[in-house]
Amino acid sequence: MSDVLVERGPEGTVAVGAIDRMLNLCREHSLWYLLFGTACCAIELMQTGGPRTDADRFGMVFRSTPRQADVMILAGTISYKMASRIRRLYDQMADYKYVISMGSCANTGGLFKDSYAVVQGGDLIVPVDVYLPGCPPRPESLLEGLMLIQQKIEREPWLSRVRGKIPPPKDPWPEGSRCP
Repeated sequence: MSDVLVERGPEGTVAVGAIDRMLNLCREHSLWYLLFGTACCAIELMQTGGPRTDADRFGMVFRSTPRQADVMILAGTISYKMASRIRRLYDQMADYKYVISMGSCANTGGLFKDSYAVVQGGDLIVPVDVYLPGCPPRPESLLEGLMLIQQKIEREPWLSRVRGKIPPPKDPWPEGSRCP
């Protein structure tokens, strides 16, 4: 995609470029992530919005409601009891939504993977876009994961998808195959 050309003149500013690129530019710089954590990685998630990492400077702010969030961050161990609630929150988010799996426990079950009550990865519940390794991953790592989501948004043919020219991606996990 071509870049957006911005011209500043005495009567105002004019932006010229592809519509997809301009819309994606607005979308990628206003990511709102769902403030939701299931275990200890949530502390690092909260620190990402703090003054040291300052995700606000990239247009990333947390929202307390899934209806206003673009990104869900699976932060920590996911038990089977929480799996249905996580799926419900994901379903309540508006399209287009993205998921980051943060930490070893959210990725693969971590050191609790032998437990009968722990899900063996967040991708069994919701489709995951970015995986962050570590126990727990640092706030800088989460910030990099959010920037990877921004890069993904930058390449999306948004307008073509909205108008029906490109079908939306299919959910690789049919409803019956998810954890209870």
